[in-house]
Amino acid sequence: MIENNKTKTIGLNIESLVLNMTLEEKVSIIHASLKFESGGVKRLGIDNLVVSDGPHGIRPELIPDIIEFVQANRDDDFSVYLPTELALASTWNSEYAYEFGKTLGLEARNRGKEVLLGPGMNIIRTPLNGRNFEYMSEDPFLTKSLAVRYIHGVQDQGIAACAKHLVANNQECERFTISAEMDERTLQEIYLPAFKASVIKGGVKSIMGAYNQFRGQYCCHNDYILNRILKEKWGFEGFVMSDWNGTHDTIESGNNGLDLEMGTEQDWNNYYMANPLIEAVENKEVSMSKIDDKVSRILKVMSFVRNFDVSTLETLDTKKHDNFALKVARESIVLLKNDNQILPLKPFSVKSVLVVGANATRKHAIEGGSSQVKARYEVTPLEGIQNRFEGTEVIYCAGYSEDENDDAALLRQEAVNAAKHADVVIVVGGLNHTAHDREYIDRVDMNLPYGQDDLIEAVVEVNSNMVVAIVAGTPNNMNRWIDKTPAVIQSWYNGMEGGNALAEILLGKVNPSGKLTITFPKELKDSPAHTSAKSYPGVDGQVFYEEGIFVGYRHYDFNEVKPQFCFGHGLSYTSFEYSNLKVSKSKLSSESDSINVTFNIENTGGVAGAEISQLYIMSINSRVKKAVKELKGFSKVSLGPNEIEEINLSVGLEDFQHFDESKNEWMHETGSYEIVIGSSVEKVHLSVAVEVS
Repeated sequence: MIENNKTKTIGLNIESLVLNMTLEEKVSIIHASLKFESGGVKRLGIDNLVVSDGPHGIRPELIPDIIEFVQANRDDDFSVYLPTELALASTWNSEYAYEFGKTLGLEARNRGKEVLLGPGMNIIRTPLNGRNFEYMSEDPFLTKSLAVRYIHGVQDQGIAACAKHLVANNQECERFTISAEMDERTLQEIYLPAFKASVIKGGVKSIMGAYNQFRGQYCCHNDYILNRILKEKWGFEGFVMSDWNGTHDTIESGNNGLDLEMGTEQDWNNYYMANPLIEAVENKEVSMSKIDDKVSRILKVMSFVRNFDVSTLETLDTKKHDNFALKVARESIVLLKNDNQILPLKPFSVKSVLVVGANATRKHAIEGGSSQVKARYEVTPLEGIQNRFEGTEVIYCAGYSEDENDDAALLRQEAVNAAKHADVVIVVGGLNHTAHDREYIDRVDMNLPYGQDDLIEAVVEVNSNMVVAIVAGTPNNMNRWIDKTPAVIQSWYNGMEGGNALAEILLGKVNPSGKLTITFPKELKDSPAHTSAKSYPGVDGQVFYEEGIFVGYRHYDFNEVKPQFCFGHGLSYTSFEYSNLKVSKSKLSSESDSINVTFNIENTGGVAGAEISQLYIMSINSRVKKAVKELKGFSKVSLGPNEIEEINLSVGLEDFQHFDESKNEWMHETGSYEIVIGSSVEKVHLSVAVEVS
């Protein structure tokens, strides 16, 4: 355990503390004093506030007082390496989202942290975004549902969660300068709901502003987003912190809702909210009441963390956390394709397995930018297959290399030669955190790198008994080989136990139950963000969200564009039947009204499995341009063979609303709607008509 020398309590009379501070002491609290600490006031017994990256594991300790992000090379800063947030979301498991946050909260407290920089909640708009793996979904309802549970899990351990990045941080390309331009309806319906829920339902203690600009003003000191919406309309009582070096103006920072400036690139006292802010107050450009509000917000969070009753917490059990990482990985894996039921593999008939691909042996934990983790260990796919495939000969060929100096043709031919003699070939390909899925950069296209398409085509030509397992945090173009390859698995960046989880899925020791939370387009041009350069990556410093509300599956449905794999898609080794849909009422007539929806799911196959049912709302003859379907509920249930369970969901008036720009408020249309129940956005099983009056 890293010793936490911070003051254990802070005076509960925060107003008195603030009144007793000098201006210099107040300002010391609202800007960084070290790489991951903001200042305190020793005279009053207030120590620095300690924060840490950690959306899926607590970041290793860094040298605190230099510009560069250099590890301190300690031997006491190992962490659980959980699957990334996109993998977590692919479980569609709300209880796992809570346990995920709880696990991180306990480990953060053990490491002496006070604010955990997560969850990441930006909507996945383009397949090229380098940080898609850190986010949850293209859908605001699913994102907010899981994010709220994650936040509760963290904060129930007495650690402040930090929802990030507010708002429209949907690309890494030009992220420090680009201005996101969108209409108000798109902002309110797509990009704000998860943040709103994190405040109103999650009670999140802190929020991080985004690097980019929104409508021409930087998000870290954007008056409309931070003051008028976040603090005034939503009533947010925590503090807003900047992303590192995300501030650009002292007066705007002082007046426009930023409470804590973080960064590393200059002397701490010369930050925008340091000595220049003192001067701005003295010149009456920023009022003392603004400063007092910032300090009060930070002290409230300090009080929450430092006065928390730790006797209520579980003892840190790292083995339990490692086992939880395995559970999440198992449920996150999505079986995309399984022609002729090639999976699960049957060990008694598989004498030799050829594993191909650089990602079969690559470890990802310590890469990716701010989300890097010094994992206690990491099981690679090859190691997992070797661990779980008992009595089977496991052979490995690289097949491709990430080093352009290696002979690609030779590596490919070695794999082809070996594939001719193997009972089964498992190609483990995809991306990595060094060149593709990482902070600071976006991908240039959706293609698999390093000649992987050539490799897959060549191998399947000599051995059709083949499985492709993709390790990546975003969709990839599969057109060249998808019709030739019988089985395809999406395995994400699946944490320290990812290799074991993949092997268990391949063998059927675990029945796959993950489903996509993002649409996989056939080609990049099918993505709604890629209709023009204005839409992505932007022109002249602006990126225009021309698709409006039609993000992800909303676009594919409305425009009748067939994706490679749709939102909510995921196969199982068993089958499920939906029946007996009932609603408690057929008409909503007041804001307090709700409709209870029940239906049955039966496992009609021969093995136990879990099914994720999805509730969508469809408008019938709407006068407003709307998505064909909108997700408004989901449930995950585990069933044995021939077992039936009744699923209960509910919808209220807010689920039928849209944002009316002319009135600048949420409205609902009276008229007819359908509640539809599906196993994906495309595969609808049940529907019922309802009215809103």
